[in-house]
Amino acid sequence: MEQRYGVAIVGPGGIGGLVGGVLARAGHPVTFVARPESAARLNSDGLSVRSAVFGDFHVAVRAVTRLDERVDVCVLTVKATSLRQALAGVPLSALADGLVLPLLNGVEHLAGLRDRFPPAQVVAGAIRVESTRVGPGRIEHTSPFCRIDVGSETAPRERVEALAAQLSRAGLDTRVRDDEANLLWDKLAFLAPMALLTTHDGAPAGVVRTRRRADLEAVIGEVAAVARSAGAQADPVAILAMVDAVPEGMKSSMQRDAEAGRPIELDAIGGVVLRTARRHGVEAPVTARLVEDLRVRADQPPIPQQSRANRIER
Repeated sequence: MEQRYGVAIVGPGGIGGLVGGVLARAGHPVTFVARPESAARLNSDGLSVRSAVFGDFHVAVRAVTRLDERVDVCVLTVKATSLRQALAGVPLSALADGLVLPLLNGVEHLAGLRDRFPPAQVVAGAIRVESTRVGPGRIEHTSPFCRIDVGSETAPRERVEALAAQLSRAGLDTRVRDDEANLLWDKLAFLAPMALLTTHDGAPAGVVRTRRRADLEAVIGEVAAVARSAGAQADPVAILAMVDAVPEGMKSSMQRDAEAGRPIELDAIGGVVLRTARRHGVEAPVTARLVEDLRVRADQPPIPQQSRANRIER
């Protein structure tokens, strides 16, 4: 009999709902860790997914406000702005020796997670997808792709590969990477220009890559240079080609949050670029201008010059 993974999904939003739904449909026991109102709706109504990749389906799921049983993997899919609060629902006693897989934006969260959880249980992850929670327990996956990259400098390779195999068998395009820096910066080098410019312009990718072409090329070049200074490989020509290839109507999650009046992940996406640039002596003036404009619009405090990653409490 094929092994089933006990899965906890912390955050039943667009990404968590999609990943959890696909895993539940494949037969894995999935528990969502959510706020009380969201947990109640999931328990009563289940989860519905509409996807051109995975099809349209409905699954019954279990939801709690605090993880109360051992799982093989705990997938973190909350926004960086609510990570600390969400982790209160994941006691170390319930996690036991299960893996922790953050599918978060940015690169600085791993240090904090490895302070809170045993480092041998923390796996780096990145997901490329456009998926949105359009209502309680209702997920719309609108991008023609959903790719997950995993890797770890601290978790045993065999456990990482076993996790990737389970995700792949469920239908999620999953690849094991050898280098954490490349894994995380590959995504951020694409995400940061998209997120900053679509949010700054209030327009989807198709408009931004035409109307804000000069800014787009400048930010891609700056972020790629920062990524290389951090030890990653980032090719600005390849990144621009990826941006040019996404659907015209694609919106970044930061843009959607701004449109809905929710806190935006400005520090996790833009702040980390500026901190890394400062640390390595890389100039990033266009990125800095966009981050400051968005900070003022969102009425957020100044971008910290040092990472807050190590402030995740046990």
